[in-house]
Amino acid sequence: MTTDIAALSISMSQFDIGTKVGASLAKLSLDMAEQTGASMEDMMKSMEISVSPNLGSQIDIRL
Repeated sequence: MTTDIAALSISMSQFDIGTKVGASLAKLSLDMAEQTGASMEDMMKSMEISVSPNLGSQIDIRL
């Protein structure tokens, strides 16, 4: 019976480690996705300015 308890303990420990590793990888993946999204947002803003830098800066009105 002690063998079964020892095996169960080892199995539960390995499961716990696997769960913690999985959670850490998920957090790392989420952090990377957030960084990528922020970089893309910055890039798109800079492209918008560089493509049409004068857009909206002047209004042409004739009476």
